[in-house]
Amino acid sequence: MSTLLSKVRRLAAATALLIAGGATAAEATDVRVGFIPVVGSGQLFVIDGEGWAKDAGLTLKLTQFESGPAMISALASGTLDAYYGGIGPIMVASARGIDVKVYASAAIEEMTVVGRGGFGTQANAATAAGFKEFVEREGRPVRIATQPPGSVPDTVLRYWLQNVVKADPATYQITAMGIEATQQALLAGAVDAATIREPTLTVVRQRDPNTKLLALGGQMLPNQPGSVLALTGAFVKANPEAAKTMVALNTRATTLLKEEPNRAAKHLQKGLGKGITDLATFEQAVVSPASKFVADPMTIKDATGVMQDFQLQLGVLEKAADLNVLFDDSFYRATAR
Repeated sequence: MSTLLSKVRRLAAATALLIAGGATAAEATDVRVGFIPVVGSGQLFVIDGEGWAKDAGLTLKLTQFESGPAMISALASGTLDAYYGGIGPIMVASARGIDVKVYASAAIEEMTVVGRGGFGTQANAATAAGFKEFVEREGRPVRIATQPPGSVPDTVLRYWLQNVVKADPATYQITAMGIEATQQALLAGAVDAATIREPTLTVVRQRDPNTKLLALGGQMLPNQPGSVLALTGAFVKANPEAAKTMVALNTRATTLLKEEPNRAAKHLQKGLGKGITDLATFEQAVVSPASKFVADPMTIKDATGVMQDFQLQLGVLEKAADLNVLFDDSFYRATAR
């Protein structure tokens, strides 16, 4: 416990120093942040909800996106400064010459695969034989919902199907849709399985206890890269102290998410609940096996390489991003001592 308290005090002290040297309220720096509405981006809502950004002289202007690829055009057009979402689209953006880098991780292994209906009740659903059995019984392939090609959900799903399950491609059909549409399709029985993250995983299992968890993120791709904090080169160049502060606050929020989940859940409910999802759901989602909060960007670098190689194989990535350029841990190292 003393070690934990010491760590928390060090993080708070580091953040306080940044705040003390940052902009005054009259000189507040706007930070235009695009985000994916998942628990893996929870640091953003903690930072905003706790008032840390305001105290540090930052004004967060948040814009929600239904998938990471949808944010690429916003990054390219210069309408975003920061990004909280899956790393896949950032690799695509970087490979296309868009000046954006990963400065911090937010979560790992957050993706899951769940099954419902006849497929979900199969004991062998997460096997090649299970997929084949479903086709023989139902006369059609397993319908799976996920996000668009190039996104982390789509990439990790295909990696799992091809390299872990080794299912015959003829036994499944993948349909791309947004996060909310995926949840609705799953609950309506329009699909047999889906890749989902928290809080959708908790919501779906509450509404249908027979929903079967087929695979956690680590079973799909070990140390699976999840949500990240990425910043554009233009923002970092124009506002280096603000950029450094964002990374420091991300680290501080990661600690709070892990050590005070109920406190953090209140902020996530406000940012993601839209007034229809209760606090108890977020309290469960934050401590779910699919919620693993990690701030160090280097934690996911090797697994990102594995994922990028697979995206090149799939053809959704035309050119590999230089991971030594894509990842920049200088701010993290400077503020996480």
